Amino acid sequence: MITRSHARVTIAVCAVLLTTALACARSPYPPPPETRQATVVDTLHGVAFADAYRWLEDQQSAEVREWILAQNAYADSVLGDTPSRQAITSRLRELLGAPNSSPPRRAGGWEYFTLRRAGDELPAIYRRRAAARPTPIDPQGSYEKVIDPLAIRSDGTTGVGIEGFSPDGRLMLYSLRDGGPDEISVRVRDLTRGTDLPDSLPWALYGSFNFDRSGAGFYYVHRSREVGPRLKYHRLGTDAARDSVLFGDGLRPTSFLNVSFPQDGRWRLFTVGHGWRRNDVLLQDMSRGGRMITVAQDLAAHFAPQVQDGKVWLRTDLDAPKGRIVVVDPARPEREHWTTVIPETDDVLDGFSRIDGKLYVTYLHDVSHRIRVFTMDGQPDGEIALPDHAAVSIRAGGRGRALLTVTSLTQPPITYELNLATGERTVWDRAEVPFDSTGITVRQVWYSSGDGIRAPMYLMYRQGLAPNRDTPTLLHGYGGFQVSLMPRFEGQIALWVERGGLYAQATLRGGNEFGEAWHRDGSVENKQHVFDDFLSAAQWLVDSGYTNPARLAIRGTSNGGLLMGAAITQRPELFRAAYIGYPDVDMLRFSQFRTANNLPALLEYGDASIREQFEAIRKYSPYQHVRDRTRYPAVMFSTGYWDTRVPPWAARKMAARLQAATRSGLPVILYHDMRSGHAGGRPWSGRVDMAAREMEFLLRMVGATDSTARR
Repeated sequence: MITRSHARVTIAVCAVLLTTALACARSPYPPPPETRQATVVDTLHGVAFADAYRWLEDQQSAEVREWILAQNAYADSVLGDTPSRQAITSRLRELLGAPNSSPPRRAGGWEYFTLRRAGDELPAIYRRRAAARPTPIDPQGSYEKVIDPLAIRSDGTTGVGIEGFSPDGRLMLYSLRDGGPDEISVRVRDLTRGTDLPDSLPWALYGSFNFDRSGAGFYYVHRSREVGPRLKYHRLGTDAARDSVLFGDGLRPTSFLNVSFPQDGRWRLFTVGHGWRRNDVLLQDMSRGGRMITVAQDLAAHFAPQVQDGKVWLRTDLDAPKGRIVVVDPARPEREHWTTVIPETDDVLDGFSRIDGKLYVTYLHDVSHRIRVFTMDGQPDGEIALPDHAAVSIRAGGRGRALLTVTSLTQPPITYELNLATGERTVWDRAEVPFDSTGITVRQVWYSSGDGIRAPMYLMYRQGLAPNRDTPTLLHGYGGFQVSLMPRFEGQIALWVERGGLYAQATLRGGNEFGEAWHRDGSVENKQHVFDDFLSAAQWLVDSGYTNPARLAIRGTSNGGLLMGAAITQRPELFRAAYIGYPDVDMLRFSQFRTANNLPALLEYGDASIREQFEAIRKYSPYQHVRDRTRYPAVMFSTGYWDTRVPPWAARKMAARLQAATRSGLPVILYHDMRSGHAGGRPWSGRVDMAAREMEFLLRMVGATDSTARR
């Protein structure tokens, strides 16, 4: 097949005019680096597809690494080191700089937690003497540092995490994440001596850690791309390669396995997930020789189990797409004996906690949380007062008390100690973010998608701003994997609004905002519905006079990156700029990226090797839908070499393809980190720097870098 070299961009471009249509002008941006083409033709189900940039998939290629360096340099040449970006960076250091810590875990008279103090690059593992009742972590407090990740690798790209403790609190399992992959390695720390034991687990996917009752060894779940997840047991002092398999034979690599060990020691609770559409629940009775009890299996539904007082409590959407709570007696686990305690309502049942002998049930009502209280037999017993348009969580906080955490688009996370008898609440902990929400408006509007589905969208902007067709607007969405996109505080969005912009957050099918039917209507063969919803939300903003395409930017990451790729290839004229992070964009080859944490996603996206699913995927896969000589928006891609969840080569190929195809004169740039991935791999300062680059790019492209840069 004949190939051609990449042509440098020399044609006229369109610059933003505030009150008129785009006017042609010569591009002010340098042309991108040359990218050679070496076309490979694949045939799937009788359909041929040409790929000129297949060579960019080679992770080990020296040429690919040189190409990455050239792309990073080009991105820097487009953005430059401007006073505007310096100001954005300075503000984001404030907005993203608040200390953060994990909830303390008690072990052997101590409480262990991770803490990143203000100015630190990474969280370290600390400990303090255990108190009689829970108290928040004081970022200024004096604590003993147990493990410092910067002592392991000084560049701040290796993180540590707490995974478990022996019953006597003498041993701690902790994880090491080297860069940004999902995989970790695991070590055992002797906390009395401050040294590691010889025992360790090599780099892989792990979860469900739990020491046995004697402390002689620990259980864990191991996943690999060759076989499905397995529950294993490691006896201390032995070779981990010989660890015994206790459960999981026959599970496929597309499955997930979670195992919990209720404290009474009698039970083991197994949850086996098959993608994001269904899961099984099994209960093992260790008091009866390990007898396995099937609670739910081979049912097209989800189950979130808890063991309480010898019974299994299930949050499930079986026969209730918006969720209900049922109780199962292990002695009579058949479905006809299940007892419904909390029936389905018009709102989605998002979770529940048992606190002081009552059920605190969290619901989703029009993409905002509500907490209703019930007696243990399901009788209504009040409701927790909450602000509108908020995301919340609740957990036990000691006898007669609960800890209630609230966040919203304008409220950084704040945790209250709630007196359950009186309803009195006091601030227990809060994120110290210097953001003044006074004068910020948040409202919810509803738009209609192409097939008539109505969905809500949050709008956030400064009071006094009269949104009009010249308003710089940033639209965000996700739509997939049962994720509910809630109204949560984000520093970058706060900055956008401070600078006079409008922020819009669209609710899309594929999530769980309106239950399982909503999720299924945006997955596998129905994935195009997600893109239709997002495009309809964007069109609504334009048609309603909030903005115009020359002022409209979009952003999304991972599955949201797929959404952005589909949006700009299906409606390139509707947007001025896009940020696309760690994206799934070559969906015809997605199944070829065979990592242990990628394979389950085939059950959500579909697998192009299956003809029926291929027919749906090929209609939207963004990489295959880039068209030559098309006026595409400005695009900023970002990815990381150590992404083991989404193929980093997808962003590389998409960037090269768009650079060759676009005729808008607007830049297509790629920032490609060599250490990061989906799970991290950047120190705090690196995350702030990349966030500043993203904001500078989007603000500049919609013409809002300087003229609205006031707080």
